[in-house]
Amino acid sequence: MFIRHIPNLKNAKVTVMGLGLFGGGVGVTRYLARKGATVTVTDTKTANELSESITQLKDLPITFNLGGHNEEDFTNSDLIIVNPAIPSDSPYLNLAIKNSIPLETEMNLFMKLCKARTIGITGSNGKTTTTALIGEILNKSPIKTWTGGNIGKSLLEYVDEIKQDDIVVLELSSFQLENLSHIQVSPTIAVVTNITPNHLDRHKTMDNYINAKKSILRYQRNDDCAILNWDDTIVRHFTSHTKGKILFFSIKEKLVNGAFSSGEKIQFSSDNYPQEINIAGRKLLGQFNIQNMLAATAAVFASAGNIWRDWHKDAERVFNEFTGVEHRLEFVCNIKGVKYYNDSIATNPESTIVALDTLPSPIILIAGGYDKKLAFDKLADKIAEKVKYLILIGQTANIIKDLVKKREQNISIDIASSLKDAVYLAKNKATRGDTILLSPACASYDMFRNFAERGNIFKKIALEELI
Repeated sequence: MFIRHIPNLKNAKVTVMGLGLFGGGVGVTRYLARKGATVTVTDTKTANELSESITQLKDLPITFNLGGHNEEDFTNSDLIIVNPAIPSDSPYLNLAIKNSIPLETEMNLFMKLCKARTIGITGSNGKTTTTALIGEILNKSPIKTWTGGNIGKSLLEYVDEIKQDDIVVLELSSFQLENLSHIQVSPTIAVVTNITPNHLDRHKTMDNYINAKKSILRYQRNDDCAILNWDDTIVRHFTSHTKGKILFFSIKEKLVNGAFSSGEKIQFSSDNYPQEINIAGRKLLGQFNIQNMLAATAAVFASAGNIWRDWHKDAERVFNEFTGVEHRLEFVCNIKGVKYYNDSIATNPESTIVALDTLPSPIILIAGGYDKKLAFDKLADKIAEKVKYLILIGQTANIIKDLVKKREQNISIDIASSLKDAVYLAKNKATRGDTILLSPACASYDMFRNFAERGNIFKKIALEELI
């Protein structure tokens, strides 16, 4: 029931299902009201939980039904706007479908209305940093650039301002891509950073998750471009799912067409057009961030390289000046020789494994949270190898504890009832030279509204209470 045409919104009764706290719900609600729709916003969260988003809508004529859903909002509407986090088996969506009410999403509507070329970035890890890097570089180009999507900014409210010659950079989640597949739309340039198990509580199987990710390039045309991670064996074989040109990136192999790393340099070549980018001064730690830079290099060339002579010089400047995205292996402070890092975005085990491989030992790790039905065996191996002291919180605390204890009986492990207690346990155990790392390997929904709130609380405790 997801519609492929652009809906008529003037005087239409529209229900927005899921307001959320990351901008999409606010953006689409503003857009609908501006277009003359009669808008009802419904969410299972309360007004208090959604206060930040509600404040941004206070001057608009909107009806709020919060703290639960009313069946009438799904049977007596002309259109339902579905938040991407809403599972497809929701009884309220089924009720709307049963009553022949068409479904739409903020991203689907944007993609149908957007006149500009789009760069879509997805992956299990690294997509936000890669999106930010691409946006920062293209902002230095002669082309007007817009950056948004799952990175936390809805561009729907600005869609009427976006011109055909502009470039739009979009972070796309598996949920958004799953919905875009219903209207058979893919971005002009598709970037896939990597694929590791994630969101299996929603997708149920790894095959379903991978299939959702493939939607980013499945509907590309011959003159489009796919940028794929050669080092990821799953992503490498996405080539058969696009009609577009393919560029690879790699930190392991020298590539004829694409971007690869050589020491502290990025080498790029496409159609015998070689460029070298020096990243010796980069602020971003870890090999995974070099992968993000490689992906960004290929995306910038594919989108603007033919009309922007100095693209590689501006890319080099950004790569060496960019300090990172908040909550992503973010350095917080140094207190009496103990360094604190906020990696709250680490919502799967692979992200935390990368963080543990990147930061210097000894490490005191705070992990655990909402159970997305992911396997923690490899994470337990890494914790046993790298972690001095483990503090666990949330639903998965005992699961992770048992797995680690099977591997290393002597490791010190505590379970804390709150993040604040966890930080104080870490502080009391730490000695000069230690690293205290919040890298949960889990989503935040069991204890926090989102990963940003979790990270902000960690930083607030470190910066205001411990110093």
